Amino acid sequence: MPLSLTNPPIIQVEHLFLTRSRKCILENIHWRVEPGEHWVILGPNGAGKTTLLHALAGYMPPTSGKIEVLGKTFGRADWRALRKHIGLVSAGLIPRIGEDEVARDVVVSGKYAQLNLWADPTPIDVQTVRFLMEQTEILHLENQAWRFLSQGERQRVLIARARMAQPALLILDEPCAGLDPVARVRFLSFVEKLLRQPDSPAVVLVTHHIEEITPSFTHALILGTGHMVAKGPLTEALTSTHLTAAFGTPIQLWSDSDGYRLRITH
Repeated sequence: MPLSLTNPPIIQVEHLFLTRSRKCILENIHWRVEPGEHWVILGPNGAGKTTLLHALAGYMPPTSGKIEVLGKTFGRADWRALRKHIGLVSAGLIPRIGEDEVARDVVVSGKYAQLNLWADPTPIDVQTVRFLMEQTEILHLENQAWRFLSQGERQRVLIARARMAQPALLILDEPCAGLDPVARVRFLSFVEKLLRQPDSPAVVLVTHHIEEITPSFTHALILGTGHMVAKGPLTEALTSTHLTAAFGTPIQLWSDSDGYRLRITH
């Protein structure tokens, strides 16, 4: 049964602390994502961006605080079932997919929140996959083995996979990692097209490259090393002052017709 999104926010995090081996990885994080918003999580390496994702997905329980995703509270709901409503695109998934797995089956596996399909797809699955792969402009790859796909093609397959379960939340975890410049531009152009679709899920992009922020993103969460520097509408949160605080070095930010740019000032 689809989750009701009439009232609850997509994500609500309150007083989140996460400590491992006596080290505080995330400290007092407050964050709320409403339906229709598209967020960027930006910060340097080691800021806790991926750790926050793992906490949202239930793979890293919080030390204290509250996490709600799609109206469900961590510790009171079956997070394994909830993951079927969350689409994840991450370069970390790529090496976990069998080299002989065909693209169509990779996409189908998203319906069951698993990697490497365990059963033959149903006729309805095949119909849905073909529609999603056509939307993602990779239908011609449906019978191509994973080993023969380029990095950019694999990322598009993972987006189609993430959308297989019609998620209310789509997380892009540094999706451009490993892409060459041309593939990166093409992939970001596709992401922008996805965000503009009226039925697009709420999207969270995790990155440390401001050049990857396309025009349809609406909000930003800026992290320093384990702590929150700023959050809110993109024009308010994404500033030279906040980036300087997050990255620990003087930064000047500006935007032009091609997006955001920065340079280090001394």
